[in-house]
Amino acid sequence: MLMSSAAEKLGLSDADPESSPHRDLDEARRVITALAGLITASVEYLGPHAGPMRDGLQSLQRAFREASAHPDEPGKGPGEKLTGPVY
Repeated sequence: MLMSSAAEKLGLSDADPESSPHRDLDEARRVITALAGLITASVEYLGPHAGPMRDGLQSLQRAFREASAHPDEPGKGPGEKLTGPVY
């Protein structure tokens, strides 16, 4: 649910993300950071699902950087304090 919410807030649910009425980068940052905290805190319990969950999170973090008019430096983006830098 958090991944879907972040994708929607990045505008990825529409054909043209930049003109999506659902796009809200401030909200996307919050959801991605919450997701990073949840995955980081529960990674030992996720078993074989940990890898795909981390991959999905990194994809959202990259999409956020691409969507930002002024991208954060690596390590300063949403959730990167918890996951490490995403390039």
